[in-house]
Amino acid sequence: MYEGKSHSLFAKYAVPQMIGLLFNSVYMIVDGVFIGNRLGRDAMAAAAVSVPLVEILIALSMAVATGAGVMISSHLGQGEKDKARNIFSLSVLCTAVMGVLICVLGNIFLHPLAELLGSTPAIHDEAISYMWYIVTFSPFLLFSFLLSGLVRNDNRPKLAMFALMFGSVSNIILDYVFMYPLNMGIAGAALATALGPIFSVLIMLPHFLFKRGDLYLTKFKFKWRNLCSVYVFGFPSFIMEFTIGIITFVYNFAIVHYGFGEIGLAAYLVIGYLMLIILTLFLGMAQGLQPVFSYFMGTGEEKRSKDLLHFSIKIFLALGILCYILIIFFSRGFFSIFNPGDTELINFMESKSLPYFSGFFLAGFNILMISYWQANEQTSKALAVSLSRSVIWPPIMIAVFPLILGSEAVWVCHSASEAFTAITAVILLVLMKKAKKDLHSKI
Repeated sequence: MYEGKSHSLFAKYAVPQMIGLLFNSVYMIVDGVFIGNRLGRDAMAAAAVSVPLVEILIALSMAVATGAGVMISSHLGQGEKDKARNIFSLSVLCTAVMGVLICVLGNIFLHPLAELLGSTPAIHDEAISYMWYIVTFSPFLLFSFLLSGLVRNDNRPKLAMFALMFGSVSNIILDYVFMYPLNMGIAGAALATALGPIFSVLIMLPHFLFKRGDLYLTKFKFKWRNLCSVYVFGFPSFIMEFTIGIITFVYNFAIVHYGFGEIGLAAYLVIGYLMLIILTLFLGMAQGLQPVFSYFMGTGEEKRSKDLLHFSIKIFLALGILCYILIIFFSRGFFSIFNPGDTELINFMESKSLPYFSGFFLAGFNILMISYWQANEQTSKALAVSLSRSVIWPPIMIAVFPLILGSEAVWVCHSASEAFTAITAVILLVLMKKAKKDLHSKI
């Protein structure tokens, strides 16, 4: 099923998912371009309030998709197709329940949720207008990420890529239609973002409905053990994706706290778009490799798994360094797309982006190690790295660095967090090798 050397497996599974997720991240970025050009700085700040919410929704979906994917690939590797289908059906049920709960509760608590995510009185109405569409259409967003992950586990990575790409292209077209000819304002941008995942879901559904692979809906006996396993194996992925939402939330709070105001929020929205592009490259490749690592674990091909890991580490680090070089030389052009007439905002974003992304070449290594350990059911190690780059180091850095070095130091905290997380991952690798050597010496 997974034949070929490391470079061919990487090209077949990592690259299509990377491209698909990269196009999918265009959802929010295109919104930012249209909002900035059409509505200005305050509307951009209002849209920024919803970014943590979208990332949290994606994180919830990825938790189920990855947890189920690890179990499905392992079962397929052992030839247990019926068990794989049972896990697939369970994951669909979990996602449907989550989608309904989020839609209902999100609408009930919409105003306090907006305030919690950083809405200020000046932008509250626009933030609510944007968030309503995101919350109401959240089930489709959840299913678009679930199905793209599971269709990849069913050996159709290119279908997942096409579905996500089509959703992104439709978002671009609808953004223009809703915001210019129909003049719907920020609500039009939100509606375009909400409709994109529906097209992605419609493209992927026939694969499962018409049984074109090993996975399709089947009657199954509900077992709490399987449900817990899905979420346990998927929890590091949840944290990995949730990191973007957590960091955005913490930064939104810190930007207001340290006096950067609306210009800081608007700037961080666009810097966050650039962050999203880079992290999407890494997340996409890591997610694309997950079924391969899980399959190798099921078949016991440890050497092939290690060879693929070592090859992937080199690619991830090289790509991270290349991204930072591109930021140094071309970030101003990227920032100018969003609000070309606001020179003050462009200068602000350019000056803050260099320290912000200085350590991002390590983010890819961290994300790869999370995915690798998760795929091999070494959940504790994956969780340790996931927590390090989300709820441990970023809040500590943001609390400590500005107090010692001044408010400007807030912009280097994310990169510092990735550096400390990489050290954590390397320590875990060293301890693993030492434990294996000790075991072999005893034998």
